[in-house]
Amino acid sequence: MEIAPNPVVVTGSPVTAKFSFTTTAAGKAEFQIKAPGVGVWTSLDLKPSPHGTETKWTASKTFDAKSTTGQWSFLAIAHSGDGKEDSARGKFAVDVRKSVDTKIVDFDASPDAVAKGAGIEVSGKLLRDSGGWSGYGGQSVTITFREKGTDAYRHVAKVGTGRSGWFKARVKADATGWWRAEFAGNGGARASVSDTDRVDVKVAPKVVDSRIVDFDARPDRVEEGDRLSLRGRLQLDTRHGWDGYAGKKVVILFRADGSSRWDDVARDWTDRDGRFGADVTARRSGHWRAVFAGNDDVRGSSSGSDHVTVVRPQPEPDRSASRVVKFNASPEPGRYGRYLKFTGKLQVDDSSGWEGYRGKVALYFKAKGSHKWSYVKTTRSNGSGNLYTKARTYKSGYWKFVFNGDGDFYGDSSRSDYVRVVRR
Repeated sequence: MEIAPNPVVVTGSPVTAKFSFTTTAAGKAEFQIKAPGVGVWTSLDLKPSPHGTETKWTASKTFDAKSTTGQWSFLAIAHSGDGKEDSARGKFAVDVRKSVDTKIVDFDASPDAVAKGAGIEVSGKLLRDSGGWSGYGGQSVTITFREKGTDAYRHVAKVGTGRSGWFKARVKADATGWWRAEFAGNGGARASVSDTDRVDVKVAPKVVDSRIVDFDARPDRVEEGDRLSLRGRLQLDTRHGWDGYAGKKVVILFRADGSSRWDDVARDWTDRDGRFGADVTARRSGHWRAVFAGNDDVRGSSSGSDHVTVVRPQPEPDRSASRVVKFNASPEPGRYGRYLKFTGKLQVDDSSGWEGYRGKVALYFKAKGSHKWSYVKTTRSNGSGNLYTKARTYKSGYWKFVFNGDGDFYGDSSRSDYVRVVRR
């Protein structure tokens, strides 16, 4: 008899695998399997199905997320009436693939208020947790809507995610209600649902115009990391001319050079003269503009765009190297709530070699299992560069000294020293 089981792949729900073999003149048969690293065989129930002089035997086994991944063993034994046995053994693969978590972030339906039948834009980003949250591209996301006064969401549109997980769709708003995005999940990822965003639909047309004037992003050329000033004025068309429109929310958007997407960066409320503004950090070159979504009686408006060029800061003047050496945290192990002592030496490279240096050095700690270093305190080295300080300890983890540098020397970090903390 021959048995060639197919690989068993579990990606979410339990999977039932079937095993079958055929015997001739056998009145009884057995089928056993064994997980990797296990010494005990498990017998499976066999179901016979006669075919003339032959009998087909079938067994089944359900594998789930708790099953062991690896090469499983099987053993089939056929017993004939004269006491003879025929057997076959081999292996088959079991691959348990755990589903990852997903989430939909930055979901937005805009504008917040529109006339009945007008188009709105819904957008967001699908992320998956594969050792850290990252964009989940190539997936289908469903845009759903729940009308005010009802309990059920209905499907409106489907949209695919881009390489970085972003998605965007244009849909029609026929009623006031709440919009959201839903990811149904797949064999390797769990389903998720975004937060909701309400859009108000008004049947009556907006009869008054608004406009945004004097919008300016300054300076036109700025170093990366510097502050950027964004200012403008929202006005309302009255019977007497254009007046400042007070107490209204204005959204400031940014579109990086080479991109087609406008990102919501800042928001402000207009003062009594309609003026608004925001100060932001300059990161990339691109265009800025301001948008007023409108309301029941006033049409929305948008400013013209203003381009800002962001350049990298000029290189700092040449400085000499520094180093933090001989770092040590003691005692080891440390006792919960007691002090640890930290020593080291700060040196700088001058024309004659490494010499001790008087400077300000920070102590940092990273708990076991964490990826984040946390600031603890600051100390100073003496004229010979020697460092000494102490701090209480409550968790096992890593410690290090960090010298941020100054006008004459670049910064440096010591090696890290792990201290286990015990309670006794």
